[in-house]
Amino acid sequence: MSGRPPFYITTPIYYVNASPHIGHAYTTVACDMVARFKRLDGYDVKFLTGTDEHGQKVEKSAQADGMDPQAFTDRVSRNFRDLATALNCTNDDFIRTTESRHTRACQALWTTLIERDQIYLGSYAGWYAVRDEAFYNEDELTTGPDGVKRAPSGAEVEWVEEPSYFFRLSRWAEPLLKFYDENPDFIAPDSRRNEVLSFVRGGLTDLSVSRTTFQWGVPVPGDDDHIMYVWLDALTNYITAVGYPETDTGQYATHWPADLHMMGKDILRFHAVYWPAFLMAADLAPPRRVFAHGWWTNEGQKVSKSVGNVIDPLTLVETYGLDQVRYFLLREVPFGNDGDYSHRAMVNRMNGDLANDLGNLAQRTLSMIHKNCGQAVPQPGPFADEDRTLLDQAGGLVDTLRAAIDRQALHEALEALWVVVRAANAYVDRQAPWALRKTDPARMATVLYVLAETLRPVAVLMQAVTPDSAARMLDQLGVPADARDIAALGEEAGRALVPGTALPKPVGIFPRYVDETGDAG
Repeated sequence: MSGRPPFYITTPIYYVNASPHIGHAYTTVACDMVARFKRLDGYDVKFLTGTDEHGQKVEKSAQADGMDPQAFTDRVSRNFRDLATALNCTNDDFIRTTESRHTRACQALWTTLIERDQIYLGSYAGWYAVRDEAFYNEDELTTGPDGVKRAPSGAEVEWVEEPSYFFRLSRWAEPLLKFYDENPDFIAPDSRRNEVLSFVRGGLTDLSVSRTTFQWGVPVPGDDDHIMYVWLDALTNYITAVGYPETDTGQYATHWPADLHMMGKDILRFHAVYWPAFLMAADLAPPRRVFAHGWWTNEGQKVSKSVGNVIDPLTLVETYGLDQVRYFLLREVPFGNDGDYSHRAMVNRMNGDLANDLGNLAQRTLSMIHKNCGQAVPQPGPFADEDRTLLDQAGGLVDTLRAAIDRQALHEALEALWVVVRAANAYVDRQAPWALRKTDPARMATVLYVLAETLRPVAVLMQAVTPDSAARMLDQLGVPADARDIAALGEEAGRALVPGTALPKPVGIFPRYVDETGDAG
């Protein structure tokens, strides 16, 4: 690991009051694409996901199921761990907030905040939404025709009065605004940054950080009548996983601050306001960047359990294939915007992008090599201008993808790959190697070599998105296992395809999807 730059990326920890859905899959797969790309690029990556298992909502869900909260969270947490595995995600750690390492970290952070006069005991009276595990001001609420007060999220609120410890959040408005100003890339995309700035400029009030009306949570050190507010507990997971409270050695010393916290836009405030304030108040470094992505609808409808249109990611994988689902989620919408899932959109991506564009390019190229070049990488002759143009396009992919992924413009990274794929398909049509076979076999060999050498960086980089399919493509290109990273794509690496390398018989990588009606989309 020595000498490799560290990179620490996290999903939010998922709340275990219900089963995983497409939103959970989306965040985890997006983080996995970034983590895989960074590993390909030589980074020492730590990729964390996990489950948030405390709070009143979990306690109520467990009671509704007639279960003990710990047994309930054991069961539901396993679903999220299994989802990450089913999606072929490469998280290095899976954290649960019911683990002893996490209790230890939370209580250490609390103790530090007390010592630094950042937490004080008072009493709370105000509106609380159990569903959101969040407090709301009166001016944030709406009252429906049924007389029920609701939070901006639509969750019902209830009036709560109880003793509470408070975090001195009001002290941190100006330091936070200064931090945002000095770190303009801290919150992304820009629309979300503007929301946060507006919220903080409106003034911050001290935050209730403990509860006494239920017991499912981390006990407050020295006052067992109180448990920690679930968001102080939950956010601490990111430092628990790197060994906090040990900060001088180990993973904390190498990997904190986190390079990227990824989450849905509904929980941005907690990550962009509360979390850096907690950390700065404890004299700990805030994360480098938080990115809030959008939500998914189903065939244009808001996803809702009551409507019955919740999208199960495991069903999608079973129906369409793992790599196909991963590609669709990352390609279909600009990352950061809301997106709509539909069967038609899925099939269009599978058959248009994967089967027709990339799959057909690989199959045509490798089949012609197998048939006409002795089942081995062809020996190229001198490169013409159009050969070099295509090779240069493919060679420029690494820098383009690095820039896009560092901005979390994951869709742009994929579009850049497809610009090269489309250019290669146009090149095949213009060069017509099937005709050159009769008129100029040497030129045919050069064209086929150029195509194979264009596919190589595409396949190497696609390992971040469609890892199994990309590995099969690299197998068929004869790329050795130790030459499948970004370092092997540099000109100085000298790792281009070696003429004469024996190649296996090509097999299709991305089959077309045909539904039960026989419609291929």
